Amino acid sequence: QVQLVESGGGLVQAGGSLRLSCAASGSIFSIVLMGWYRQAPGKQREWVATITTGGSTTYAGSVKGRFTISRDNAKNTVYLQVNSLNPEDTGVYYCNGVQSNGFNYWGQGTQVTVSS
Repeated sequence: QVQLVESGGGLVQAGGSLRLSCAASGSIFSIVLMGWYRQAPGKQREWVATITTGGSTTYAGSVKGRFTISRDNAKNTVYLQVNSLNPEDTGVYYCNGVQSNGFNYWGQGTQVTVSS
């Protein structure tokens, strides 16, 4: 079992920044991929960014150049630095962990609200 706990969301003005954190615990040795997803009101959950155990990163086109995913293995924590926020970035941000057998773990989500 793996537990993922997000934090760092909040209300921010357009153009502002936040740093989201995802603390992992449990059988984290089985996790091969960590990522962030988000879900805007009335929309489906969408992928935002991914980081591998080796530190390779990939981003959705809508956030590339503005968001940065990183990890601190000593703290078992994955971060998402979100800059130049706009109202379209509003939503619940979820941390995701993919196990070596393909099973997905999810956190409870953290709300990000961007005011114009």
